[in-house]
Amino acid sequence: MTERVARQPDAEGQVVRDGVRIVHRTYGAGRPTVVLLPAWSIVTSRVWKAQVPYLARHFRVVTFDGRGSGDSDAPRGEAAYTDDEYVADTRAVLAATGAAPCVLVTLSRGAPWALTVALEDPDAVLGVVTIAPAVGLPPGAADRVRASWDVPPGHAEGWGAFNRHHWQRGGYDDFLAFWFGEMFSEPHSTRQIEEGIEWGRAIGPDRLADTAFAPRLGRDPAWVARLSDLRCPVLVVHGDGDRIRPHAEGAELAELTGGRLVTLPGAGHGAPARRPVAVNRLVKDFVDEVPTPPCRPPPS
Repeated sequence: MTERVARQPDAEGQVVRDGVRIVHRTYGAGRPTVVLLPAWSIVTSRVWKAQVPYLARHFRVVTFDGRGSGDSDAPRGEAAYTDDEYVADTRAVLAATGAAPCVLVTLSRGAPWALTVALEDPDAVLGVVTIAPAVGLPPGAADRVRASWDVPPGHAEGWGAFNRHHWQRGGYDDFLAFWFGEMFSEPHSTRQIEEGIEWGRAIGPDRLADTAFAPRLGRDPAWVARLSDLRCPVLVVHGDGDRIRPHAEGAELAELTGGRLVTLPGAGHGAPARRPVAVNRLVKDFVDEVPTPPCRPPPS
């Protein structure tokens, strides 16, 4: 079935880093630029489809498919999917699209990438919005599956399906059904679950396995300690019904960054899709409040 697209991009391009092609799209022409970062490669940039039409009426919006997802390349091996690689991809897209200074908006795993860019290049980032952040701070859902990730499973129900061998031995669709049922835990989420499963099938079990436990910045105490050095404002949005990343992780991130925490009552991990009106308004209000540098006069 062909998906109906609410808004076509005004421009589309690509950047290539170390032979890996990253596809980006631009919508609208307002100021400042809002960059919607990728999440885990189990989903494509279409995870932001409820945000793009609304935000592009007010700002210039840039999205890009993270490596392994959508139209971007899917290199082999865990080393290709570290947080550092996604950070470098983000910086490359900002340069290619002339996005800076911009506001970075993230879902789940995109949080450490945006925060790192803000730390390393503070003049490029006006602010960061992170939704249901998966930074690797304790307590995290990843901790309960890490120990059994590479062990042949004794059972494959629930979180037991988060297992490399289960994925590669015919249980991948079962895992996808479980994962997206947890991600979109609110009632009447059938369409979002079905669409998520389609995205997950596109990357496949081998490439998704490469992404699962690649080195994460949140497990580096030195990186966590640097979060208090952030110069830009931070907004953390987290549902208290999140079954993927606990609300406590978002609260801890807000405290570490000196940011503001907004709790969405009853919301799960996929708030941009299931609570689009609330998310869109929070993002717009945040962007409206950040100081925007004046336009530079054209060269004489």
